[in-house]
Amino acid sequence: MNDNSVGLSIEPRAELVNRCNLAGIEWHELQDLSNEQRAPYFNNERGEDHVLLAQQFGRERLDRIGQLGTAIRQIAKSRDGAIFLKELLSTKRAMLYFTQPSSRTFLSFRSACQILGIESSEVRDTATSSEVKGESQEDSVRTFSSYCDVMIMRTHVPGFSERMAWVLAHSDRPIPVLNAGSGKDQHPSQAVLDIYTLQRSFEKQGGIDGKRIVFVGDLLRGRTVRSLARLLMTYDDVKMVFVAPDELQIGEDIQAMLSDAGVAFELSADFEPHISTADAIYMTRVQDEWDASEGRSTPIDVSKFHFEIRHLDVMRPDAVLMHPFPRREEIPIEVDHDRRAVYWRQMRNGMWIRAALIASIFGHADSIFDFAEDRESS
Repeated sequence: MNDNSVGLSIEPRAELVNRCNLAGIEWHELQDLSNEQRAPYFNNERGEDHVLLAQQFGRERLDRIGQLGTAIRQIAKSRDGAIFLKELLSTKRAMLYFTQPSSRTFLSFRSACQILGIESSEVRDTATSSEVKGESQEDSVRTFSSYCDVMIMRTHVPGFSERMAWVLAHSDRPIPVLNAGSGKDQHPSQAVLDIYTLQRSFEKQGGIDGKRIVFVGDLLRGRTVRSLARLLMTYDDVKMVFVAPDELQIGEDIQAMLSDAGVAFELSADFEPHISTADAIYMTRVQDEWDASEGRSTPIDVSKFHFEIRHLDVMRPDAVLMHPFPRREEIPIEVDHDRRAVYWRQMRNGMWIRAALIASIFGHADSIFDFAEDRESS
């Protein structure tokens, strides 16, 4: 597939905005749409207003966000560059509404805000808010929107960030909403940083086109895998292999999405044969925090789906090993020192990519590119 078949680049953005106004659609109408149909309602004339779905990103936009992340990363290395970045959004405030446990994503977004000069507030435990008194989540978020210019949300409720973007679009505070992880369905910023990690890893190997990506572990409940699979559809001749026990195999909706788009993929319950042929191996942990709500009482044996030290000997020399973290036993720490283990870089990339997403939302991408170009030519 290419960027003309997937994403928003198939029509002029202004036309999409005029036709898909979030404030002009009822919630039940929005719910009835597929994610592909819904995505244009979350974009404006710059290409984005909210970051809620992986379906909002076509290849052109992914490339631009990656370039912007690199520009921010390089500019931030110098004192004058860091000052420039800090002054960009120094009048803005962010609310980090993280009611689902998080460390990396939370700190990554907060650090991204700090890089751009944004002051941030946070709610990480609803027991400290009026929700403990019976206030609805919607009322809480509307209240917080009075004190900030962007809402960054992580919640166990699927689709809640989309709901709040719609609610705020129908209020007198239509501020941007960024989805930092929602239920088991979407994690767009993680997927974008994963694409950026792959872009950097394969920049001397022709990029992501034609690569074989092997996903391993709990693929049914891993929202990072779901979102990344959607973004990989925008690249040419990518093959995806989903390796998991039957109970944790990738969902049928993702399989249908890939089939409908003509993207090659394979399901497997045997990890070993795919290690030597992979360009990238994307490991995941078992997300057993969902077991109770699913009525699952017996742990699933995933020991056959661990990356072991001996696997380094059969892994291709130019392949990469990724993990969205947190990890458990699926990758031993002894693997960390191998240059193909890029998951620590992957995690740090999140800070630069989330800064790029926030800067784009507020329309500062061009000024950052201009600053980088001026520094290069001086």
